Amino acid sequence: MNKLQLFRLLRRNTNLSYRRSAAFEQNQWAKVLIYLGAGFFALYLIIYGTAIGAAAEGEPGTIISFMILILPIDFLLRFIFQTTPAMMVKPYILMPISRYTAIECFLASSHVSGYNFLWLAMFIPYSIIVIAGGGGWGATLLVMLISLLLIMLNSQVYLFFRTLVNRNVLWILPAVALYALPYATLLIDNSEKAFKRLLNGLQDYGSQWWVLPAVVALMAVLFFVNRHFQFKYVYEEISKKSERELKRVSSFSFFNRFGIVGEYLKLELKSNLRNKVMRSRTIMSLALVVIFSLLIAYTSVYDNPMMTNFWCLYCFAIYSVTSLIKIMGQEGNYIDLLMVHPENILAVLKAKFWFYCAVLIVPFVVMLPAVFTGKFTLLMLLAYMLLTGGLVHFIIFQLAVYNRQTLPLQQKVTGKGNFENGMQIVIELVALIGPGIIVGVGYLTVGLTATYVFMCLVGAALILTSPLWLRNVYRRMMARKYENLEGFHSSR
Repeated sequence: MNKLQLFRLLRRNTNLSYRRSAAFEQNQWAKVLIYLGAGFFALYLIIYGTAIGAAAEGEPGTIISFMILILPIDFLLRFIFQTTPAMMVKPYILMPISRYTAIECFLASSHVSGYNFLWLAMFIPYSIIVIAGGGGWGATLLVMLISLLLIMLNSQVYLFFRTLVNRNVLWILPAVALYALPYATLLIDNSEKAFKRLLNGLQDYGSQWWVLPAVVALMAVLFFVNRHFQFKYVYEEISKKSERELKRVSSFSFFNRFGIVGEYLKLELKSNLRNKVMRSRTIMSLALVVIFSLLIAYTSVYDNPMMTNFWCLYCFAIYSVTSLIKIMGQEGNYIDLLMVHPENILAVLKAKFWFYCAVLIVPFVVMLPAVFTGKFTLLMLLAYMLLTGGLVHFIIFQLAVYNRQTLPLQQKVTGKGNFENGMQIVIELVALIGPGIIVGVGYLTVGLTATYVFMCLVGAALILTSPLWLRNVYRRMMARKYENLEGFHSSR
């Protein structure tokens, strides 16, 4: 069997594994959302491709100068939605085939993924408009091919950094530096002229014929680098390489006064500090909170009142939304033990609620100096903190009833994906869109001050009544106990 035949077989096995999965129904719901999202994304690409083509005035290489903006956006989208292919390789490592063959096939599939070719929705309209404006057929098609290859090259860059970020989150800093490098010219004297010279150079030299083999060569180099790292880290996880022993064990005795809820508060805190997956997720989410908070509070990027309020809300909500979407997923690893004593699950829910309410202090403190400068009001910050602690958490905690897929605590490369079902999608959308609708309607009708007071009242009421609605969530979970246990067991 040659590699092409093996590639086709692996693709077929991957498709069959999705269909045979116990979560096939969830996969179908996820696919519907993916297709809808891809359709809207393609529509935006067509609009921007048309706009860039109109601004090109018949110069084919103009799109190359826009790559300093397109490639970072592409990287960010991949980082949010795409996983590394190594997670699909695990079943094939011990089979009698070359140890790198499965890795190579899945890496090759990243070049021909549908997402890469979705960017043609921008490049094709751009090329048509440029040719209609007097650009040569040969030069325009060459530029379109170079642009597509740059997207494919970017997929390899993403795989390289994503694999390393999975090992150490600090690797995100070199990735940010790489994509920020073209904008370094803005920091020097006559920055505007230097930046324009950079754009002109990309436009003139980026459309030359020799760029094509140069990009292909870079793709080949990154392909073999990724092959090495993917196999190395997959093998480490499969072989269960021992972790370093802890030199110090924190007891967090402060939480002893809260009884059984305090014990689960300790567990939640230690899980976020020690387990690979949860620690990385915590660091990334808190970093986003701090970045967005500083951006809104101390720059003029979003000085529009509506946009300022919109992003301020998500500075408070982003950590809870990203972390609690898979609520009870990590507990799926030991859910049987939690079922031994009555109301253990209720104590876990209470501990999670108070933990994520406490995290809201971070964006509040970061944005507090902006209150003293007059950009924000104290009522505004209190309103968003209470609304997130009450309403957003109330909505997100409903997912505990329907989530039934175990999340790995340590495996970050070979860990399984997790898909959604219909009810989960509805709850997630309500959590993301609902608070924004409240702010927007209040802003347009009764004004911001009255809206902030209303938000404080709603948030405070839901926080004070949390024992009641958390018990309701617990009862509904127990009504689905056996169905959820089956899902947790099958997804380990």
